[in-house]
Amino acid sequence: MDITTKQRAKLKSIGAGIQPAFQIGKVGVNDAQVAQIDDYLRVHEIVKIKVLDNSMLTAGEAAEDIAARIDAVVVQTIGSKAVLFKRNVKKPVIKL
Repeated sequence: MDITTKQRAKLKSIGAGIQPAFQIGKVGVNDAQVAQIDDYLRVHEIVKIKVLDNSMLTAGEAAEDIAARIDAVVVQTIGSKAVLFKRNVKKPVIKL
């Protein structure tokens, strides 16, 4: 799934106003977390994750891993946080 520069800018502004819903710790990204994030995205379409200091992954690495597993888009990564987006085809929440 690809998004335009204009869509990415809108998603970044939405992402800036939300709190992280998930944390990635020293274990890294596991299947249970990926499933939870996928379920969350089905309802909200956008999610912010935080990678803790004790994690072996950077925010970018964790976000890319999760996005690849669930066919989502990495909107942006800043420091230890990343924003992911996945369009809900049946019930869109965010108007792009």
